[in-house]
Order: sequence, then C-alpha cells, then structure tokens
Amino acid sequence: MSGHDVIHLRGLEFYAYHGVMPEEQVLGQKFLIDMDLFCDLRLAGSSDQVGDTIHYGEVYQVIEACVISDRHQLIERLAEDIAQRVIGQFSCTSVRVEVHKPQAPIPGIFRDVSVEIWREAGERA
Repeated sequence: MSGHDVIHLRGLEFYAYHGVMPEEQVLGQKFLIDMDLFCDLRLAGSSDQVGDTIHYGEVYQVIEACVISDRHQLIERLAEDIAQRVIGQFSCTSVRVEVHKPQAPIPGIFRDVSVEIWREAGERA
C-alpha cells in the first residue's frame, strides 16, 4: 500500500501584508498556514535518517519566505506560490495548502476565512 504517507504542518503563524484593501497592505495581519506533503515515507521509517524524508524545518523556511517576503492581493495566489515552491524544492508527489485569513476585512461575525488548494508534482499553475 503506497501513496498514503503524509507529513502535516499545522498552524504556521505569520504576520504579513497580503490583501486587496489598502489598509491590509499598510497595517498587515495574521495569516495561518496548514500544509500536507504527500510522499513515500517507508525508507525513512526503516532507516531513521532525516536524509530519507522531507525535512519539515526546511519546508517551514520556504513557507515563511513565501508569506513574509512576497505580497499578494489574493490568498489564492499566496497558496499557489507556496504549493509551487514546495513541490519544486522537495520530493513530494503532491501537496495540500490551506491559507487562513482570520482577520479578513468582512463586515460580520466569523471565525476564519481560508483557501485550500491541492497540487501534484509536474502540474503547472
């Protein structure tokens, strides 16, 4: 049985400046990222060596660079950027990225707004 192994990164929190509204681009806000990396973990499971898996500390650094260094109007674009960079740099077969924007400028009571995308290696945006 292969194809069901996954590394989860949950609740990665960053302060950044993404958004359509001018005040979002000046004031910034909190963004939360959840990511799943689908890959075969059998070798790492038997070898117990970090070189045989995807180093999630390095994945974190890629995500952090995407969220903090770049600015986008849409969280859809941010999610796509994260997905493409992670797939391009790590040996995963696919990824799931969810970008949460809990303080989105919506006039109403809500807990969270998020976008979720799934991308496969070899697939282009």
